[in-house]
Amino acid sequence: MPMLIEIHDPDDRRIERYRDIRERDLVGRAGLFVAEGKVVVEKLVGSSLHRPLSMLVAAKRLDGLRSLLAQLPEDAPVFVAAQQVLDAIAGFAMHRGILAIGRRSDMPDADALLTRLRGDCDVLVLSGIANHDNMGGIFRNAAAFGAAAVLLDADCCDPLYRKAIRVSVGASLLVPTARLDRGEDVLALLKHHSFEPFSLSPAGTTLLANWRPTRSNAMLLGAEGPGLSPDVLRRTPSLRIAMAAGFDSLNVATTSGIVLHHLTAARE
Repeated sequence: MPMLIEIHDPDDRRIERYRDIRERDLVGRAGLFVAEGKVVVEKLVGSSLHRPLSMLVAAKRLDGLRSLLAQLPEDAPVFVAAQQVLDAIAGFAMHRGILAIGRRSDMPDADALLTRLRGDCDVLVLSGIANHDNMGGIFRNAAAFGAAAVLLDADCCDPLYRKAIRVSVGASLLVPTARLDRGEDVLALLKHHSFEPFSLSPAGTTLLANWRPTRSNAMLLGAEGPGLSPDVLRRTPSLRIAMAAGFDSLNVATTSGIVLHHLTAARE
């Protein structure tokens, strides 16, 4: 069991990393991130990609977290505070009563990540996804439907931003991820690794319901509004999801769920 350290003063220097977490999120954390809530922290503790450094918990929740705390590394301290002290540290009411600081693993480049994948599998490629709710939702779907990896272009937001992690229910801590260099030709890279790329677009030429996946598929999703670039759409087969007449737009996270479900159903 890691060391339990009681905190009585919100200004205690030992919990500096937890102070005013909303404001701190806006400027980055120098290789660290915040996990919030029991389910998310459980994913961090069980992750092979990232490492928990410490936890901060409300005293009233301590007994119910004993089994989780026992899984922490011995050198990861657990700070315990009364609820009002915890709220003062975080800068807002922390109803979940549990926070953890994690250290990011070094993100591989996309070529290295794809090289590590084995057998028939599917990956997501995201372009310009700047909304953390959407990013979290996409990662939750990726984990739920067994996507092997997620590739992010240079304009995507951080999947380890606190809100993105929370919306993903910790999935962004589990799904292998790589970021593409700006200007990198992702389609050439995918072809090199024997992935067939398919673009999702409201104007896609083939209905998703009529499409039969290949052995290894790369599903390309763009931001709501601008979507994928004309160059990507020109160079890839495009798929669309059937919708009611007069409506042709879905939330990108919802789209990812429908697409991944289609892939899973086809494999089964």
